[in-house]
Amino acid sequence: MSPRRSYDQYCSAARALDAVGDRWTLLIVRELLAGPRRYTDLHADLPGVSTDVLASRLKDMERDGLTTRRRLPPPGAAYVYELTPRGRQLLPVLQALGAWGEAELGELRPTDAVRAHWFALPLLRALDGEGLVEVHLDEGDFHLHVGREGGPVYGDGPAPSEPDARLVLDTATCSAVARGELSVPDAVRAGRITVTGEGTLAKALREA
Repeated sequence: MSPRRSYDQYCSAARALDAVGDRWTLLIVRELLAGPRRYTDLHADLPGVSTDVLASRLKDMERDGLTTRRRLPPPGAAYVYELTPRGRQLLPVLQALGAWGEAELGELRPTDAVRAHWFALPLLRALDGEGLVEVHLDEGDFHLHVGREGGPVYGDGPAPSEPDARLVLDTATCSAVARGELSVPDAVRAGRITVTGEGTLAKALREA
């Protein structure tokens, strides 16, 4: 485990950056906001990170009380990483960074990797209310726990139970929402997002 580096400044922002300012750390948090993940899954969804750097960051995050590592019971018997309550407190930090970075997003570049669930946090910022939302994109499906306090806030694949709302949209529309150029209600009204379901969230979006 690498020795912890510090700015040695008596400032809460500097102390926070001591823990999460290293390259890849906050993106690992983004992935773990979906719940427990295996090392191989993390590596697959963090294109560009080396195995050595990922392993080092995970050890540092465990040392700093942001993550824990545990072994799944049989038949899984694999090790998974997950956020601690303190690690989950970084959700609003990532959301603030995402909102600030909307202006930097621009159009998709040929070299940009894309994962469907990377749109989860922008959609969480764009949705009001509370409930389970299933999202269908060209790149794949994921689900959101809108308004949840504690626990995973999103996950890959279909919703684990009947969702309050299902959203079907293309990547261009989701990108426009992520860039702050289009609101979800406006996209629904324009026919760019199809909403189904009988939950409060679905009804609110259809009536907005």
